[in-house]
Amino acid sequence: MQKVTILEVGTHAQRFDEAAETLLTWASDRTQRRYVCTCPVYTLMITQEIPDARAALLKADMVTADGMPIVWMQRRLGVTHAERCNGPSLMRELCRRSAGTGLRHYFWGGLPGVPEALQTAIQQQYGDVNIVGAVSPPLEEIGAPPRPEYIQQINAAAPDIVWVGLGSPKQDVWMSLYREQLNAPLLIGVGAAFDFISGRKRQAPEWMQDIGMEWFYRLIQEPRRLGERYVKYNTLFLWQILTRQKMD
Repeated sequence: MQKVTILEVGTHAQRFDEAAETLLTWASDRTQRRYVCTCPVYTLMITQEIPDARAALLKADMVTADGMPIVWMQRRLGVTHAERCNGPSLMRELCRRSAGTGLRHYFWGGLPGVPEALQTAIQQQYGDVNIVGAVSPPLEEIGAPPRPEYIQQINAAAPDIVWVGLGSPKQDVWMSLYREQLNAPLLIGVGAAFDFISGRKRQAPEWMQDIGMEWFYRLIQEPRRLGERYVKYNTLFLWQILTRQKMD
């Protein structure tokens, strides 16, 4: 795992299998408390507008390349073996690898009914996955102070991995605020993974993901909600890469 700075934010360049193996190791290590941010272009760019989001990414133990533009930059900056490590794929892989092992998973996020549907989908696809909680929390503003009842609820379930599906940058800031008060060894922010794996929304075909066009597929599905995100921030990313990023 090599750290590559893109627009002043450190990202971790690695193969997908290496990332999955590292996360499973971290989830089994109760001497440490870690959190992981999955980072597409939008998350990277929003750190320039929301200081708490920037601080959250800078403090994270791993910032994965959630989109192909981030992977391409990592490769361009010297890590030629870098691969995409996005939230849905990491969740599927870690659930698959941990089936039958007793590793304890907790789902935190999504609209009402989504985490329960996610739990059902995971157990149907991967069998004996130990899921100890599936909760859709009330909506809160980014950076809302940690709530003692949430801390108590999650800690009582004693998870090894807390999967956080609040959307970026809310989930990144949430993890940075709750990290020291939760006993779980590992928190992982996975964005739309709850919706995709539960079947609530359709994920782009793999070939579109591979060529960096997943954003276009999602834009067609949700133009009102995602229009500004992709048009504005993808354009800003390209402009800043061309004008600011030092290319070694």
